[in-house]
Amino acid sequence: MLAVLFAFFNQVSGINAIIYFAPRIFEMTGLGKSSALLSSAGLGLVNFTFTLLAREFIDKMGRRQLMLIGSWGLIATLGLVAWAFYTENFQAFGGMLVPGLLFIYIAFFAFSQGAVIWVFISEIFPNAVRAKGQALGSSTHWVMAAIIAFTFPYFAEQLGGGHTFAFFCSMMVLQLVFVWRLMPETKGSSLEQLEQTLVIH
Repeated sequence: MLAVLFAFFNQVSGINAIIYFAPRIFEMTGLGKSSALLSSAGLGLVNFTFTLLAREFIDKMGRRQLMLIGSWGLIATLGLVAWAFYTENFQAFGGMLVPGLLFIYIAFFAFSQGAVIWVFISEIFPNAVRAKGQALGSSTHWVMAAIIAFTFPYFAEQLGGGHTFAFFCSMMVLQLVFVWRLMPETKGSSLEQLEQTLVIH
């Protein structure tokens, strides 16, 4: 359940839709084609930088703490992007409001979910079933990635950017509840300790 839910929430954050369709999203806000492509390259740089930063903190702060920080950041940035589309307030900060928010979104994602998912999924399974457990989590992740990537253009066109990003934001609210109520901390925990934590009474 933890592996499937973690992988599910990883993708309903909209991460792959935003990375794949970043130029189109930026053009929807009024940016020219060249600016949109340049901003997309910037997203990749932010993603890389904050993934490296997460490597430094994942064992110091713990997986759960990074996820709590990331969840709050994703809720805030996705909510503000949805608001920008609802109000069509794209000209603030020289037309860079939505790109700037998505840069911050990518930073929070890379610092939390992007780094934590593969570590967490490998740590919650005993050695005897780890390969199958990781395969289950990975399969869920990539199936959801395909679904979100294929459906994003349709929903963005039919529902508009506001509703689409509001959906991603609402999913991150559910993720926050999942992390707060269900996600165990795996940093420094033995399999025996995790088993005790995860026993359902």
